[in-house]
Amino acid sequence: MELKGKVGVITGAASGIGLATCEALVDAGLLGIACVDRSAAVNDACQKLNERAGRQVTFPFVGDVTSEVFRRDVFRDMKTRFGVVHICVPAAGITRDRLALKVNKDTGKADIYPVDDLRGLLDINLIAPIYWAIETIASIAEDRHRRGLGRWDPTEGNMGSVVLIGSVSSTGNRGQISYATAKAGLEGAQATLAKEANYYGMRCAIIHPGYTDTPMVRALGEDFIKEHILPHTQLRRLCRPSEIADAIVFMLRNSAVSGTLWVDGGWHPAA
Repeated sequence: MELKGKVGVITGAASGIGLATCEALVDAGLLGIACVDRSAAVNDACQKLNERAGRQVTFPFVGDVTSEVFRRDVFRDMKTRFGVVHICVPAAGITRDRLALKVNKDTGKADIYPVDDLRGLLDINLIAPIYWAIETIASIAEDRHRRGLGRWDPTEGNMGSVVLIGSVSSTGNRGQISYATAKAGLEGAQATLAKEANYYGMRCAIIHPGYTDTPMVRALGEDFIKEHILPHTQLRRLCRPSEIADAIVFMLRNSAVSGTLWVDGGWHPAA
C-alpha cells in the first residue's frame, strides 16, 4: 500500500511507540496524522514533527481514548479536513502489574487482584483499541458507500490498514494478569476484524513488541530491567521505539502482511 497521501490516527502519540510511529509515518509521506494522547505533551510533539516536515502534517488531540465522544470528535475533525481516515495504530496503553493473588502470612487470607484495576486496564488496552480500529474501518466503508462502491476488488489496491499493538505478554507473564489478558484479547479482535474489514479493502494486523525502551517500561526500575528482562532477551537490551515503529510501517506498507508479527528482541523468559 502506498502510504504517501494517506491519513492516519495514532493514539498514545506523546511518547514511546506511539510517538515513534508518528515520526516514521511523517517520514513516509502521510498527508495528515491525528496524534492522540491524554497528555498535553502531544502538542509539543506535533509542533516538532511539523517543523521537521516543513508543513502541518500532524494534528494534536488531547483526551481520554476510552471516551466515545472524544473518539468520534477526532475522526470527525480528520474527515472534515481530509475526507477519509485510512490508517490506525492505537498504541495507547497502561500497566497495572501485580500478582493475581498474594496470601497474607499472618492471616492466611488471599489478597486478590482488584477488579477495578482489571476493568480500568481492559477499557484502555483492549476495548479502546478495538473501537479506534472499527472507527477507521467505518471511515473507509462510508467513503466507499458515498462513491457508490460495493465489495472491494483487489485491482483497486489496498484501501487502508490497522495495526493493533499486542505484546510478548500476550502469551502470559507473571504479575501481568490484566495486561496479558488485554493483549491476548487483541489477537481475537485482529483475527475477526481482518475477516470483516476485507470487504472494504482494509487490512488488520497485530504486532507483538518485546520490552521496549518506553516510559512505561522504564517505570519498572533499572534493577528490575537488569535482573528480570535483559537476561531473558537475546538482544540483551530493550527494543528501541524506532525499531517497533519501523516494523509497524512495514506492516502498513506491505499488503501481503495480514496477520501477526513478533518484534520481541528474542524474548525467552524462564518458566
